[in-house]
Amino acid sequence: MAEAEKKKSTYRRRDDLKPRAYIADPMYVCMRTFLRTTLKGRPNTILYPWEKLLMPDCFRGRPGIVLEKCIACGKCVKICPNKCIELVPIEHPTLGKVERPQIFVGRCMMCGYCAEVCPTSAMMVTPEFELASYDRTALMFDPLKLQHEHKPGYEVHSPMVAPSALKAGKPEMKDMLDPSIKDTPVLEPKKCISCFRCEKTCPTGAVKLMDTGEVNPKNNKPIKRPVFNYEKCVACEQCVDVCPKDALKMKEAM
Repeated sequence: MAEAEKKKSTYRRRDDLKPRAYIADPMYVCMRTFLRTTLKGRPNTILYPWEKLLMPDCFRGRPGIVLEKCIACGKCVKICPNKCIELVPIEHPTLGKVERPQIFVGRCMMCGYCAEVCPTSAMMVTPEFELASYDRTALMFDPLKLQHEHKPGYEVHSPMVAPSALKAGKPEMKDMLDPSIKDTPVLEPKKCISCFRCEKTCPTGAVKLMDTGEVNPKNNKPIKRPVFNYEKCVACEQCVDVCPKDALKMKEAM
């Protein structure tokens, strides 16, 4: 039985191959392809750059951005596997002084992760892929150069199933930005020093420090603690990053 299965298998050990498999078979495949492409039709390749393939709108080329929709949450910076995105300050004619993503496309692998996690769909993938340049500085796309006209299909929304839903036997597909599968910040009250840094850094205004009704015995001032509006929260973790006492942690919703 084992010998019969071995004969049916496409893969063979090197010791079992005969000299024909090293010389004749590769030559036959090459000659067959040569005759098919020259006598029966055109080659499999195209005469680039004189001929170009038509790319679909959903093709993942270089990232693009709509500056007016960006909230500088930094999720694209954190998710980038090649670390080629950073937030830089710019002077926008209508928005004023703001921070927006800058991308070094020479290192970008066009994975589209930045567009997947963008909570406002400001980041998108574009059909542009011809980015070759003799100068490395030309591959640094600042926020203004990164801008691209938006079209339907440029956004990336990947459906996913939460592990908890799989365990419950309800494999319901949900969008990655669905609030029910979104991580949320959680406060450890004993560590909080009411420094207001989480409130100031939140890009969506989802954090507000409210009176707890208690008074600090050291200075007789009311104690305030951050309260989160989870509908506005985009799980960017900026409040967690700036907390000087590590009083905030992200609670996974999976």
